[in-house]
Amino acid sequence: MTKVLVSDPIDQAGIEILSQVAQVDQRLGLDSNALKSIIGDYDALMIRSGTQVSAEVIRLAEKLRIIGRAGVGVDNVDVPAATKKGVLVVNSPGGNTIAAAEHALALLLSLSRHIAQAHSSTLSGKWDRKKYVGNELYKKVLGVVGLGKIGSHVAKVANAMGMDVIAYDPFISVDRAQHMQVRLMGIKDLFKESDYITLHLPRTPDTENLVDKSLLASMKPTARLVNCARGGIVDEAALAEAVQSGVIAGAALDVYSMEPLAKESPLRSVKENLILTPHLGASTEEAQENVAIDVAEQIRDVLLGLPARSAVNIPGLSAEIMDRLKPHLQLAETLGLLASQLCGGQIQELEVRLQGEFAKHPSQPLVIATLKGFLANALGEKINYVNASLEAKGRGIHVLEVKDEASRDFAGGSLHVAVRGSEGGHGVTGAVFADGDIRITSIDEFPVNVSPSKHMLFTRHRDMPGIIGKLGSLLGQHNVNIASMQVGRRIVRGDAVMVLSIDDPIPPDLLASIHSINGIQEAHPVTL
Repeated sequence: MTKVLVSDPIDQAGIEILSQVAQVDQRLGLDSNALKSIIGDYDALMIRSGTQVSAEVIRLAEKLRIIGRAGVGVDNVDVPAATKKGVLVVNSPGGNTIAAAEHALALLLSLSRHIAQAHSSTLSGKWDRKKYVGNELYKKVLGVVGLGKIGSHVAKVANAMGMDVIAYDPFISVDRAQHMQVRLMGIKDLFKESDYITLHLPRTPDTENLVDKSLLASMKPTARLVNCARGGIVDEAALAEAVQSGVIAGAALDVYSMEPLAKESPLRSVKENLILTPHLGASTEEAQENVAIDVAEQIRDVLLGLPARSAVNIPGLSAEIMDRLKPHLQLAETLGLLASQLCGGQIQELEVRLQGEFAKHPSQPLVIATLKGFLANALGEKINYVNASLEAKGRGIHVLEVKDEASRDFAGGSLHVAVRGSEGGHGVTGAVFADGDIRITSIDEFPVNVSPSKHMLFTRHRDMPGIIGKLGSLLGQHNVNIASMQVGRRIVRGDAVMVLSIDDPIPPDLLASIHSINGIQEAHPVTL
């Protein structure tokens, strides 16, 4: 008999759906050893954030076909191990969209009308009508940072409330933004112009402490900030200081760099104009029911032999094909991630060109892997192999797939990714070598041969004496160690590209100094 294990608290609506096709065992609070001892008996596993599904648990799950996470993130599941074993991993990326958006709006209103402070004051016996005079949201400028599902809904409601909505999201096309009645602009300009700012970004290396002391200082002294996205996006010490000292008028947070919020957090010392809630964004009865139903339906469908709609790993591919394409998928994702960091402005088109032997591989997973890498900086863990195409379409990005079997640049073929946007375009090419090693083989048609590394620096410069030495000396002065360096050029004393693998990321002040070197035309720090 088909059996499903439910190891975290799940809304009863989800349990009832699973019961239609399987025996459902609810075993809550299992530790790692207990889970390992019983997982081999089950065809499906349904979890929330409490259960840790390690590679060892997956190895012991001989019958397991699907893992369902009733929520957005799957950081408590070893997805690569599940994929290798052929176990589908699904989640519910849209189940809590309305709940999270409404919580952000509730915090905006609470900040404007001092709801929390006025409540406490009245409860203590006071009647401070003059002290808590508020502000209207009507005709104020709302800055939305991140126009995914949640940010888009916030923008929609804010427009209906009569707010002037501006946004920062480099992965949304201008046409899509205009359709949403939103004006796009750079993040620095957004922080300067907004009366209210709401964050809807994933936490990635690029967004960690994005809202720092400098960005907070650029805000209007009457402006207010809301974060219902992810902890760690805001420098909490800098925010506490900004609110206490009156640099900004107020802030509201639902998420924190460490949860539960530490007793010694500087946020706890702010007594006025700060609202703190304990990660309630998805905590509505409707959202909990929605994610339970969504994931339970997907588990039911997979057990009945039907496809899942929100798979995190690649659906429909056998373990044999996965093993064969693994380095090619890794290359596609790497090139997509690299291209997204080389191209500035609003992205309009992404071309994925399969060349030579590459054109003989199944193209869909390679295109999707490229999109997953390309959108990773914007969406973090929310992006996966199933929703990548939908996310690109929703952002108005035109995806062009080309097969060129005639290309003979490498024995195993190559993959070329070109990005075109409002500020121009860039193209990167890579190949998989016989030993499975992946290499970047060209940047903007300049030949190179580079193994990807975590931290890299790409420059375009005039091929002139001394420029490499100046850059090397500058990095040395800032204690940035160079692991490897390669220069690609087409003609002597023309343009060239330089690719450096470095041990540390490039800080903003160093990047500004690099741009000031005579002959440097472009400089792009990249994290892979």
